[in-house]
Amino acid sequence: MDDQAELAAHFDGARGHLRAVAFRMLGSADEADDAVQETWLRASRAGAGGVANVTGWLTTIVGRVCLDLLRSRRRRGEEPADLAGLETLAGDAAGPEDEAVLADSVGLALLVVLDRLGPAERVAFVLHDLFAVPFAEIAGIVGRSPAAAKKLASRARARVHGTDPDAGGGTGHGTGGGTGHGRSAAAAADLARQREVVEAFLAASRAGDLDALLAVLAPDAVRRTDRAEVTELRGARRIAEETRTNAARARFARPALVDGAPGAVVAPLGRLQLVLRLRIDGGRVTAIDVVTDPGRLRALGLAVMPGPCGTP
Repeated sequence: MDDQAELAAHFDGARGHLRAVAFRMLGSADEADDAVQETWLRASRAGAGGVANVTGWLTTIVGRVCLDLLRSRRRRGEEPADLAGLETLAGDAAGPEDEAVLADSVGLALLVVLDRLGPAERVAFVLHDLFAVPFAEIAGIVGRSPAAAKKLASRARARVHGTDPDAGGGTGHGTGGGTGHGRSAAAAADLARQREVVEAFLAASRAGDLDALLAVLAPDAVRRTDRAEVTELRGARRIAEETRTNAARARFARPALVDGAPGAVVAPLGRLQLVLRLRIDGGRVTAIDVVTDPGRLRALGLAVMPGPCGTP
């Protein structure tokens, strides 16, 4: 293919795929659109003459563009480009629809964890695990051998699923047997039961359902926070009544592993605002630690909490 019009038609057909790749790489709809546009500029300059798999070739280009952006972002110490007003977004106002839909389709917890990966790790994981790009092609993007690219993806996968023993804050979940991304069958089953409790707590929080909250909270539960006039609440009813006032914020809460244990992240558009550490005993939440301090948030080991049958 060497005809510019034919290349443009193929690019338009692949635009949705390229945007999906770029969004998972960058975590920002605006930056993803910019990356797709830059991909077109590079592709149109190079031409696709002799290219057998044009979509694969375009995916390689967008991967290189995103890697450059991620490295530049890290050098400047920036967070992902964001639309203004996340505090407003966490309130009653609806967020930018397109970005909100994109973020939710990927998974808010996954976006939070992906933002903690190094640029090359993120590129290798996204391309291989989410889009099945061969390591031979990923190697050319990240400037490593195929074997090294495979190791990048493997290390990223372990961090995403909370099975990396070297990740900060781990509690040993990554040392189990062969079930559920490196957990023993017993540990995976226990985590699945705990996730059900987390889901029930978050559902009740979103609905502002006092009775459902009382059902999932232990009578003597305690809630601590690092950002409030009242830093500690004791008793299920007091915690439930306070939680009902945060129903809007709870819309952006998703289950996550926090230092290897059950918890949740609150992440409008995938941008981390706060973390809930949950202690669960006997099928009820006995303690909630609300972490909002940026330094404490950075120190937490966060991972995607597996769902039924080990799914994220």
